Amino acid sequence: MALHLDLADMRLFVNIAESRSLTRGAERSGISLPAASLRIKNLEDGIGAKLLYRASTGVTLTPPGDTLLHHARVVLQQIERLKGDLQAYTDGVKGHLRIAANTTAITEMLPAALSRFLASHPDVDVELRERLSGDIVKAVGEGMTDIGIVAGNVLTEGLEVMPYRQDRLVIAVAAGHPLASHDAIDYRDTLDYDFVGLPEGSAIHAFSVQAARVLNRPLRMRIHVGNFEAACRMIEMGVGIGMLPELPARRYEKQMQIRILALNDDWAVRNLKICTRSLEALPGFARELITQLTNEAR
Repeated sequence: MALHLDLADMRLFVNIAESRSLTRGAERSGISLPAASLRIKNLEDGIGAKLLYRASTGVTLTPPGDTLLHHARVVLQQIERLKGDLQAYTDGVKGHLRIAANTTAITEMLPAALSRFLASHPDVDVELRERLSGDIVKAVGEGMTDIGIVAGNVLTEGLEVMPYRQDRLVIAVAAGHPLASHDAIDYRDTLDYDFVGLPEGSAIHAFSVQAARVLNRPLRMRIHVGNFEAACRMIEMGVGIGMLPELPARRYEKQMQIRILALNDDWAVRNLKICTRSLEALPGFARELITQLTNEAR
């Protein structure tokens, strides 16, 4: 059988590979499971090799599957660039932009910026996901994400990187806490107290755990909560202290009985960076967003 590979096949295969599931990949592609299975079978017959290892826990890629995934992502990225470049001339062409960022960027920096961008780009949809910086770099490098915003000294070798903003981590304590009389503190001196933490999958939680590990000290995590406001509420009630980005911490300090302490540690100041595989290869609307973000940061 001759190989017939269309865009729908490539999108389906990428969705299956990224979700590691035929069922979820079919759902993301908007087709039935039998139709998805038939498309994959036809692909395998046309190539003359299996693309997926199937198991009860999901699917993994064979070596030919890895090759197809790499090229499918490149082709689909080029299609997105084509759509973006044509939008200036053609009505009704939809663009799709995938962004991954750390917690602080998503909650404090991107909402207003993306609101302005989407208002001026009604034909562009944005998929925004929170991830750890290391995972963001990997996703950008593998073509799973178009634009990444990362913090700290994460390695970005092979990517194009642009400076974005600065993010300072602080310690929040209840107004009556023994540390409340301090204006600044070493992170080492906070580890004698219970902590209120963000979800275990969040970048801030991973960063606080790693910083404690470097000091060979355990992090006494009393409770995990879902967001910055909930963390500050728990801190206000004396459940524990918490490490937070300065922007939301200062905002909640005005609303709650908490105190914000600067961290003396050099790593508390983190430089946020925008990264992409290739700025030139991005669709026009994606390059416009990066320009907007960097201009607003200045």
